[in-house]
Amino acid sequence: MTRTKTKADPWLCAVAAAQSSVDQPKALFAALDHAMKSAIGHKLFTILTYDDASGEAARVYSNLPGPYPAGGRKRLAPGPWTEAVLDRGEAYIGRTLDDLRDVFSDHELIASLGCASVLNMPVRWRGRTLGSLNLLHEAAWYDEDDVAACLPFAQLTLPALLAPAS
Repeated sequence: MTRTKTKADPWLCAVAAAQSSVDQPKALFAALDHAMKSAIGHKLFTILTYDDASGEAARVYSNLPGPYPAGGRKRLAPGPWTEAVLDRGEAYIGRTLDDLRDVFSDHELIASLGCASVLNMPVRWRGRTLGSLNLLHEAAWYDEDDVAACLPFAQLTLPALLAPAS
C-alpha cells in the first residue's frame, strides 16, 4: 500500500503556530493579516466581532489603523447583508464599488483607499456568527474560490474571539 503525502499549507501553519504565542490576540491577528495578504490578497484587512444583544460590530484589528482603528464600533442595521453574513453565516462578496455602496455607509472612505471589492468571511461557532474577516481590494478581486480558501483562516480566529478580553 502506498501513501500519497500532501504538503501542508505554509500560511495555515503560520497562523496555527501563532496561536501558541503569549502575545494574544496580537500575534494571531498579525499572522492572519500576513497570511491573508499572501494567500488571497487585500489592501484593507479588518477583523470584527459581533454582539447579538446590542446589534453592534466592534473592530478588533485593522491593518490600516489610521482610517480604520481598532476599537471602532457601529450598530448594524437589519437587511440582506446582516441576514446572509450574521444570521446564516454566508460569506459576502462585493465585486464593485456599487456593491459596496449598497452595503456599507463608509463606501467613500473605502474607495479613497483604492478598494472596490470585499470578501466578508464569517467566523462561526455553534451556529452563531461571532465575527468576520474582512478583506478589501481593487474591483473584481474576490470570487468563490477565495471563500473556500478563507474559511480555514476564519475558523482559526475562533480562540481569539472566544477568549475573554484581557
